[in-house]
Amino acid sequence: MNRIAALVPAAGRGERLGPGEPKALREISGVPILIYAVSALASTQSIDLVVVAAPQSDVESVSALMAQQSFAEKVSVVAGGDTRQESVARALIALPEDVDVVLVHDAARPLVPVELVTAVVASVRAGNPAVVPGIYVTDTIKEVNDKGEVLATIDRTSLRAIQTPQGFDRQLLQRAHAQLEESQGVFTDDAGLIESMGITVKVIEGHVEAMKITRPFDLAIAETIIAKRRASGVIT
Repeated sequence: MNRIAALVPAAGRGERLGPGEPKALREISGVPILIYAVSALASTQSIDLVVVAAPQSDVESVSALMAQQSFAEKVSVVAGGDTRQESVARALIALPEDVDVVLVHDAARPLVPVELVTAVVASVRAGNPAVVPGIYVTDTIKEVNDKGEVLATIDRTSLRAIQTPQGFDRQLLQRAHAQLEESQGVFTDDAGLIESMGITVKVIEGHVEAMKITRPFDLAIAETIIAKRRASGVIT
């Protein structure tokens, strides 16, 4: 059986978090967000290597940061692109030939449980070429026009908020990115790119702690989760 790799696009600036370091290098309880995210992937037994696509100006500093970690031998760092799609494409190019399953994980989801990573890998290995975790939408969702007027209330029964890591057959993901380069389309995640090819994407149960860090409020929630994990001995 060939190897499994995880790609972490981490070149975004994260402007909604306010001025300062790139989002992936902001800290939660004194530790960069990126370290939590990469640690979760590298700690998963089935993941053989992790490729981080860092901001071009921060490749050296991110490489030095990774070299200090206990999981350093599993991690390599490449220069990311101007968009998430470009960063994933560059990380894909850096993979060795014996990788046949690829996970793509947002650096901004630092608290993803190892169990969720394992579940995504297992689903791809079970024959699903594209797998995403998702959680039920609990808020009422309304469609609104540009005047701020409600057009409709959406039935949320079949809606899911999609998370990462998203898992793919490597050849499929490479083919999708090659087509994207030709079409110049824009997608918010790799699963959307696969969907555009007419290929079924499998949704498995996600986890509330695989939340995305977007705003300062999210950092506060993450601090609480980290404190809880440390108190229970899950992390040190």
